[in-house]
Amino acid sequence: MSTHADTHTDKEAYYIPEPSRWPIIAVFGIFMLFFGLVLSINKMGLAGSLIMVTGFAVIAHLMHGWFGSVIDENLTGKYNGQVSRSFRQGMFWFITSEAAFFVTFFGCLYYLRNITLPYLGGDGQLGTSNILWEGFQYNWPLLNLPDADGTKYVAAKEAMGPWGLPFLNTIILLSSGVTLTWAHWGLKKNNNKQLVRGLIMTITLGTIFFFVQGYEYWHAHHAMDLTLNAGVYGSTFYMLTGFHGLHVTIGTIMLIVIAVRSARHHFTEHNHFAFEAVAWYWHFVDVVWIALFIFVYWL
Repeated sequence: MSTHADTHTDKEAYYIPEPSRWPIIAVFGIFMLFFGLVLSINKMGLAGSLIMVTGFAVIAHLMHGWFGSVIDENLTGKYNGQVSRSFRQGMFWFITSEAAFFVTFFGCLYYLRNITLPYLGGDGQLGTSNILWEGFQYNWPLLNLPDADGTKYVAAKEAMGPWGLPFLNTIILLSSGVTLTWAHWGLKKNNNKQLVRGLIMTITLGTIFFFVQGYEYWHAHHAMDLTLNAGVYGSTFYMLTGFHGLHVTIGTIMLIVIAVRSARHHFTEHNHFAFEAVAWYWHFVDVVWIALFIFVYWL
């Protein structure tokens, strides 16, 4: 049984950092990023792009400074086992909160496909479709829009199929999960060369995924007229795939940081939570993409 003195000593051993400026900088950078994004989406001129780029720069500075502080604290031995458990709990709840975002977005897609549009097509009260959208018949993806003359909204010419670029990106992203696991095996065997090589391969695959999706967006916008203004199909398509793409970008940046640290031999087989946290995040991104491929591209 622990005594009061033991408990007191354990509390003193738990490292508590000094007050930090990084959280308020994070709020400022995230606000600018999304405020600029909203302005850009609504075509508010060059200001939106400038504000968004500034937000990216602030977040890059934040990640460099905050990550650097945490790394220095770890390397100087300020963290004990209890701090490590706190980090694990924090990462678990962070990924849980991200999962809640995606569950909400998938719920929106489900509501549109299985409740709203069938109701509008006549499954609800008689006459609903004639009042709100005369002659509407339920179909998905929804390519016909109520703006018949196309003055405000332009419908997509076709839906984005699963077996072209989306399938290629599925192979790329799942392969990145394999290379990351291979890197983890190297870490557990104290094989730093395998660890670094596995991380470099994972970063390369993540970067390729990013550019393939960028080309997919360009093709969808210019060849298929699949834009944010292409009705609920266009908005849900970009909402889900774009939010996932943001997570791939963040995960790739995290992997780059971990690769640099691995090259400097910061990790051992018993002390490598930073690697584990990023691996959890990356595998979460993999799982979400599988759901996207099935419910957004395929079904």
